[in-house]
Amino acid sequence: LEARDGGGMIAQCTVEIEVLDENDHVPEVLFQSLPDLIMEDAEPGTHVALFKTRDKDSGRNGEVICKLEGGAPFKILTSSRNTYKLVTDGVLDREQNPEYNITIRATDKGDPPLSSSSSVTLLIGDVNDNAPVFTKVSYVVQVSENNPPGASITQVSASDPDSGPNGHVSYSIIASDLEPKSLWSYVTVNAQSGVVFAQRAFDHEQLRSFQLTLQARDQGSPALSANVSMRVLVGDRNDNAPRVLYPALELDGSALFDMVPRAAEPGYLVTKVVAVDADSGHNAWLSYHVLQASDPGLFSLGLRTGEVRTARALGDRDAARQRLLVAVRDGGQPPLSATATLHLIFADSLQEVLPDLSDDPLPPDPQAELQFYLVVALALISVLFLLAVILAIALRLRHSSSSKAWDCFQAEVVVPPNYSDGTLSYSYNLCAAPAGKAEFNSLTCNDQLNSGQDILFGDSAGALFPLNSSESTSHQVSFLRS
Repeated sequence: LEARDGGGMIAQCTVEIEVLDENDHVPEVLFQSLPDLIMEDAEPGTHVALFKTRDKDSGRNGEVICKLEGGAPFKILTSSRNTYKLVTDGVLDREQNPEYNITIRATDKGDPPLSSSSSVTLLIGDVNDNAPVFTKVSYVVQVSENNPPGASITQVSASDPDSGPNGHVSYSIIASDLEPKSLWSYVTVNAQSGVVFAQRAFDHEQLRSFQLTLQARDQGSPALSANVSMRVLVGDRNDNAPRVLYPALELDGSALFDMVPRAAEPGYLVTKVVAVDADSGHNAWLSYHVLQASDPGLFSLGLRTGEVRTARALGDRDAARQRLLVAVRDGGQPPLSATATLHLIFADSLQEVLPDLSDDPLPPDPQAELQFYLVVALALISVLFLLAVILAIALRLRHSSSSKAWDCFQAEVVVPPNYSDGTLSYSYNLCAAPAGKAEFNSLTCNDQLNSGQDILFGDSAGALFPLNSSESTSHQVSFLRS
């Protein structure tokens, strides 16, 4: 500033005007680096983001304080003036929080203070840190026997909270109390759905239960798995009829008999029908019933025990031999049954029983008779075939021996002419018989004989017999040893 008076004097001074700052600017948060996601297995203190603050005010009005809002597992560290780092401050879990909305509030120190906030979304990457979990601790499955092969018997299910391949579960059977080679012929499991299928019709009498161990396995790297046990109970159906053990037939097919004393009192235990049923439960609960009886009032039969007892004393008019036809029924629906025949004889000793048994011949068995006739017919055919073979061989041998025995040697016999007797010259081919033969034949006359002409030839070895022939070119001459 300059001051000038009227006399021309001048004075100067400098005036400094200080502009006092007012807190009229809001601080700003500027992110310099921010990743798309951070893996959930990141250690505490892992660097996440880098940001800085800016406030146009000065002094305390430009001094900024940053803090996080909410309970996110992160914290802010000062890197330099107005520059900060965002780092992890705890364990991250994608299954609980797949993402975090992080809000950073910047506040200056003005009076009154001004503030602003900036929010970012941070995605959490999945790590295969969770094994599959079955919905049940164990499984118990009821399957009725005679089930259709290929039918579904149950379904197992397991969940994995991981995402992507880490949460994709497949199922398999890894152990069983069955033979390993035959396991796959009993049950299989669908790897994708977990449905368990029966590969065959189960039989309660052969296999009442078996144990399986199933595994659920994810597709992570490394893969995680979980196991669960399954017990398969094969339910019974009434598919087996009762089998009578007593009375049984003897080896020759005859029925056994029971001897009852003639003086047996009412309630005397005569015998007991014994039967078993391969089924179980009510299907094997047996009851005994009388179907036929020679004298219905003479004996009683226990409904559950199968015990045969006398209902009254033997009377004079009662037959000594009694027959009971007993039916054994099970308790299944529908019930199955078997029958047994009891032969009861009233006698005081075995000697009284034997004559009755010998007088009662067994009825012929049509099946046995048929088998007997078949055996006889087969034997006759075999004998006839053998005789035919022997006859054919004999004829063959005879023909062979006859050819050898009568082999001929060629010799020509010449008859000299005797004109005085009226004979002409003839020649013959002779066949000589082997040693020991008294006769041999001459074959093939070379010249034709006239009708009524006789040929006589004799020497020391034999005599020539006359032979009459007409119109023949071949003559047979027999020589006999003298």
